[in-house]
Amino acid sequence: MSPPRIATPAAFSASEFRTALGMFATGVTIVTARGDAGEPIGLTANSFNSVSLDPPLVLWSLSLRSLSLPVFRAGTHYAINVLASDQHELAMQFAKPSDNRWRDVQWKPGVAGAPVLEGAAACFECFNRSRYEEGDHVIFVGQVEHCDHRSGASPLLFHGGRFYTEHPL
Repeated sequence: MSPPRIATPAAFSASEFRTALGMFATGVTIVTARGDAGEPIGLTANSFNSVSLDPPLVLWSLSLRSLSLPVFRAGTHYAINVLASDQHELAMQFAKPSDNRWRDVQWKPGVAGAPVLEGAAACFECFNRSRYEEGDHVIFVGQVEHCDHRSGASPLLFHGGRFYTEHPL
């Protein structure tokens, strides 16, 4: 018996799929880069994942409808800032369309210039190694050139459409 060559069409709605995905708790990140004129660009994302230790690779994905997509597609570097539990407001600020996303945000340029957010639990500064268009998103694979973390920081978590903080068992 040979396996099917194509997937069976989905028997569920996009809303049902999104709700089921929401049952997977994730960390919350803000992915940052610099635009053509050097301006900081950033957005909230929870699609972050490790890929490889050798070489050090991570991935994240971005909607094809994102206004920031051209910057991330064309840029050579970006930073993935893993948010700490006290950065809920920052996550919300970067999740909404706004011309003032960077208002009152404390950051410094990373090794290759991508904005590194002050107070993040961890930061991965990446070379934009590859991009794969799949469905309605682009998957970005970054080769980590520098990473850092804030010892003892509790993570900001997202589950079921709500933010949470860590509670050890």
